Amino acid sequence: MQHDALRAHIIDLLDWHDAHATFDDAVRDMPTELQGALADGVPHSPWMLLEHLRIAQRDILEFCCEGEYTLPSWPDDYWPADPAPPNAEAWDERVRRFREDLATLRDIAEHTPDLFAVVPHGENEKQTYLRELLLAADHNAYHVGQLVILRRTLGAWYS
Repeated sequence: MQHDALRAHIIDLLDWHDAHATFDDAVRDMPTELQGALADGVPHSPWMLLEHLRIAQRDILEFCCEGEYTLPSWPDDYWPADPAPPNAEAWDERVRRFREDLATLRDIAEHTPDLFAVVPHGENEKQTYLRELLLAADHNAYHVGQLVILRRTLGAWYS
């Protein structure tokens, strides 16, 4: 029973909407002309934050699921070099891919037999499925918050 409650809390945490804006809130209806915009004093555009969210979440997912995992190079492999999307479809396509990977993380939370088990190719006993799911939720919340603030700074927030 305790594991079921833990699983439910993790699944909620991955989409948490009770305490702050969700990923969907942060990316919804982002004006095309602002996707690659940089605000004064802010090192990342909305596109860069979206891509970083997607890439980092995908990395955690691959770490949990791939038999042949290779650690990407930090920071180059985690952040896009260009502040603007490569084409008009890229924003929606990356949002879709982020959501798909998030759904897979939810499935891991729900169906992994032992959340306290060490990921098979992890480097130490701390790298459990539970830790990876919490890492994804925490990382996403941090950068979704940045995206919300950046949207407001750029004048693209909605109510």
